[in-house]
Amino acid sequence: MKNLPIEIKIVYITAIIVMMLFVGFIIFVVVIYNRKQLLNLKEKQLKEAEYQNQLLQKELEKQRSIEQERERISHDMHDDLGAGISALKLQAEFLRQRAEDVELQNDIDELLKTSEEMNISMREMLWSLNSGNDTLERFIDYTTLYAGNFLKKTKIVLRQECKEIVAETAISTEQRRNLFLCLKEAINNAYKYSQASQLKLSFSQNADLFIMEISDNGKGIPEECQEGNGLRNMKRRMDELNGGCIITSDKTGTSLLFRITL
Repeated sequence: MKNLPIEIKIVYITAIIVMMLFVGFIIFVVVIYNRKQLLNLKEKQLKEAEYQNQLLQKELEKQRSIEQERERISHDMHDDLGAGISALKLQAEFLRQRAEDVELQNDIDELLKTSEEMNISMREMLWSLNSGNDTLERFIDYTTLYAGNFLKKTKIVLRQECKEIVAETAISTEQRRNLFLCLKEAINNAYKYSQASQLKLSFSQNADLFIMEISDNGKGIPEECQEGNGLRNMKRRMDELNGGCIITSDKTGTSLLFRITL
């Protein structure tokens, strides 16, 4: 290049400078384009985040509305229905004291029994409606208390076991209600038919999987009863929760295992 004429050198250098400017311009355009794309992407992400936040707010408002309605129904039931049942019981007890006919006394006793059953059912519904009970800890405490009260006048000894339970884990009202009704049915069947001396409640948790098992040391479920209404109802309730119900039974006892995803 040293031997080239000055004019050619100037042309050569000019070409290099133009090429460098062109490459720089291309780089500049690419940078501006990428920056614009990045800004558009960020704007899109912000709009998506805002939209998701709006959806979340709407869902939270919906949940708050549902909880408020549950609380209102709960208070109405307690104030109106509860007061009515209490008044009915008092009136029946008053009539029972005045009745002299034995048959009439027996009828009044049945009325008192029915009113007490209604009172218990109402308390269970109030428990189901109370959003403050939507945790595993509250569910386990309530079901264990129910089982203890049910069996305390029987010869069946109650045992309870909890494994890896995270107390504040949320459980929906529907899940609580269906699991509790399954437990009621299972305990009632054990009391009536199993001839068991022990009944064990086991609760365990593995991440979002919750398992409740009710087992006894009774005589097992006869083959002709293994497709009875009670067992079918339990399986149906678990199906409604997209859960599972596993029943195992032999001459050494019966085990009912209920599994749901929280």
